[in-house]
Amino acid sequence: MLYFVLIMWKNEKLSNCFQISGKEQKIGAYVLRKVSFIVFFYNFWKFCIKCGVCPCLALFFSGISVSLCRNRKNFCTMKKISNEQLSVCVNDKGAELCSVVRNSDGREFLWQANPEYWGRHSPVLFPIVGSLWNKEMHQDGAVYHMNQHGFARDTDFTCIDSTLDSVTHQIRSTEETKEVYPFDFVLRIRHILKGRTLTVSWKVANNSDTDMYFAIGGHPAFRVPVLPDTRRSDYRLTFDGQESLTYLLLDPESGTAKAEKKATLKLENGTCQIEDHMFDHDALVFDNQITRAGIQLPDGTPYLELRCVGFPNFGIWSASQDAPFVCLEPGMGRCDDCGFTGDLSEKPFINHLKMDEMFETAYTIEIF
Repeated sequence: MLYFVLIMWKNEKLSNCFQISGKEQKIGAYVLRKVSFIVFFYNFWKFCIKCGVCPCLALFFSGISVSLCRNRKNFCTMKKISNEQLSVCVNDKGAELCSVVRNSDGREFLWQANPEYWGRHSPVLFPIVGSLWNKEMHQDGAVYHMNQHGFARDTDFTCIDSTLDSVTHQIRSTEETKEVYPFDFVLRIRHILKGRTLTVSWKVANNSDTDMYFAIGGHPAFRVPVLPDTRRSDYRLTFDGQESLTYLLLDPESGTAKAEKKATLKLENGTCQIEDHMFDHDALVFDNQITRAGIQLPDGTPYLELRCVGFPNFGIWSASQDAPFVCLEPGMGRCDDCGFTGDLSEKPFINHLKMDEMFETAYTIEIF
């Protein structure tokens, strides 16, 4: 019986790795539900009738094997979309982009969430981006507490539409979310493939009977280095032709921005080296400067490019000097400034929706 339990547990994990399509997931889940009953009665017969084990104990252990089969919430949580150029996988949890593979050579572009460095791929940041001062959000005289980047990234989304080259996920406000964020909302995230470009679109609807305020951001992490016998510092960041950029540093204790302390990122032909010590003080936070950023391979050819026209905020981050990834983070909003205690509606770069209004924007990732 233990063998059956281990095999079923392993198969659930493998189902996530294989990232099968929505139709295949439904078939697989149906088959597992049917098989689970057979496994249950077989185990009960084996331990209770054949081996003389106490019926209650046999019933308990048989039920364990079935529970793994029938837990569809943990089974097949990946949705796969593809075209001739790319194959992309999105997790139902957090509607998180988890894989971007170039079909011609099988190269994976997205960081694969090794927890030794950072256990995420590309979380969606909502309804805040970054950290709140003292982890407190003030709204209409009330104080709410929320951790960095909000709750969407750890929420189970519902897949409401899936085609060969697009997938759409959605969450709605609940009594639980309203304990930390007092608005009724719908958040819809769509991933769309066209050629070598992946579009990530966000729609936010205000279902409250009052004005709603929020921030939303992306946090995709890309594999750097990606070529053998190269280091992260052999790669360069590319921008839209600027000679230099100005960025804010983060306070290491609160994770909020030191608005009065700005630093300069010097560029050469619109590019800069990804230096080993670039992220010693956490992320680089840019306001109203970046609508296009990319990564260049050591030989100077493009690796990928992210475009976010109309986005006022942008972050660049990696976890440590030797972390083999770099995050390019387009944001509609950012972290608090150090010491900010005003209402959410007074926060710089906050998005505002009136009752029944909808917000919509998108960014793209082009693979070379």
